[in-house]
Amino acid sequence: MEFLSYLFWPNPGNATYQSPKAMALLIACVVLAIFSVGIRLWRRNLQNPVTKKLSASWGSAAFWFGLSGAVMVVARVEQIQFLAMRFLWVLWAAFACLYLFFQLRRFRQKHYEVLPKVKLAEDPREKYLPTKKKH
Repeated sequence: MEFLSYLFWPNPGNATYQSPKAMALLIACVVLAIFSVGIRLWRRNLQNPVTKKLSASWGSAAFWFGLSGAVMVVARVEQIQFLAMRFLWVLWAAFACLYLFFQLRRFRQKHYEVLPKVKLAEDPREKYLPTKKKH
């Protein structure tokens, strides 16, 4: 029962901006939000349309995971009830893991690359074989 009250306590308190855990979480969440811009720039330069389509949601997901994590850190430090619950971090991590799992699975199933056709050698008989008629 103590574990449940530990997870669901609406205002755990005892967190400051000087706390190493709070700073590490805040920096990680801000880096995740900034990383979303990098993902969008990377997608803009992609040549493979399949990769571009499969990575369409990565930038916005990284931004929203970073933003929601930063809001939860600030809520914990500022002691905003119910947004500071530890259980919200469990949900955040579970949703992040589920998102990563499904995106990796989808990428492995649907990603392919069209390879250019390469003629290995010139066949001397090729000029005598029938070809398509030109109109």
